[in-house]
Amino acid sequence: MFIVQGEGRGHLTQAISLADILRRNGHEVVATLVGKSFSRELPDFFTRKMNTPVFVYEAPSFVFKKDRKHIDFIKTIVYNINPQKLKQYGDSIELIHRKAVEYRPDMVVNFYEVLPGFAQLRFRHDIPFVNIGHQYMMRHPDYLQGKGDPQNMMLLRLHSILTSMGAAKILALSFYPMKSYPNERIVVVPPLLRGEVLELEPVEGDYILGYMLNQGYENEVHAWHKKHPEVKLHFFWDREDAPETLTVDDTFTLHTISDELFLKYMAGCRGYVTTAGFESVCEAMYLGKPVMMIPAHIEQEVNAADALSIDGGIAGVRFDLSKLLAYMDTERKFDVKRFREWIRSADRIFIEQLISAME
Repeated sequence: MFIVQGEGRGHLTQAISLADILRRNGHEVVATLVGKSFSRELPDFFTRKMNTPVFVYEAPSFVFKKDRKHIDFIKTIVYNINPQKLKQYGDSIELIHRKAVEYRPDMVVNFYEVLPGFAQLRFRHDIPFVNIGHQYMMRHPDYLQGKGDPQNMMLLRLHSILTSMGAAKILALSFYPMKSYPNERIVVVPPLLRGEVLELEPVEGDYILGYMLNQGYENEVHAWHKKHPEVKLHFFWDREDAPETLTVDDTFTLHTISDELFLKYMAGCRGYVTTAGFESVCEAMYLGKPVMMIPAHIEQEVNAADALSIDGGIAGVRFDLSKLLAYMDTERKFDVKRFREWIRSADRIFIEQLISAME
């Protein structure tokens, strides 16, 4: 049984990828639980591709500052501890327990969702829980990127600890191999990219691809485009009231989140700009695309620093695509071949680790 954090695209695509690996190796995913704020829509591609019963429950979520770009940690804490929310989260914990009892899976795989840890703490299931996420790298003693604002880093580390309460094993997704850390039950594993990505044949088209989950970046992109109307842009966003395709003008098109369409544009773009979500950065790096990352919060700042450490892209503080255009004209040092070999070892490594967690 899978339990997935439903905020953003990354954990959802990880779950799809692992489900495919498990099925190819003779295993079954019996049900999927998704924890998310009810203000977010669960993308259609996820329920379709998981091909399991999907149960959605209310889970803690971030509150953004007025700029809609950066997380307000104080308001996030206040929002999530009010009595009404706490009651909803209690109901969600009960739902997790009921589904574990109903389906009796051999294993529960948790993609960085916080409430399963509390369900384990309360009900003490005898089913092994295995946790998956890039964020767990920050608990590895040899990891060099866990730096930043001390208060935000403390909250991020606390969140990682809470999500992994009761876990039999923690699989830390990483851009590169590292040794395991048994003291914290951590095993370093490759990113989980879907089969569709691995099968893509990258070509260099005539446009820049962008992904902006937070609407606060919209004004920055429009402002840059007005100054550079000759540069063709295709951007994906999550605005609820937007049509599937919004043609701003001849060289600027906005798309609502669509998995297949996004991958099509990823394969053919000249370069990619994103708010530094782990999965889409990995996809671009696998396809050899120049990447510019604009972190929206501390977690994405860590992702960006990690990608920079292996020359996987550049970072910025705003959607100034001129910086990406300049980077695209430089000779990049990123070792695409080595990265692809690491990605393609995922099937073997994940099956080995999940089977060992059940023994």
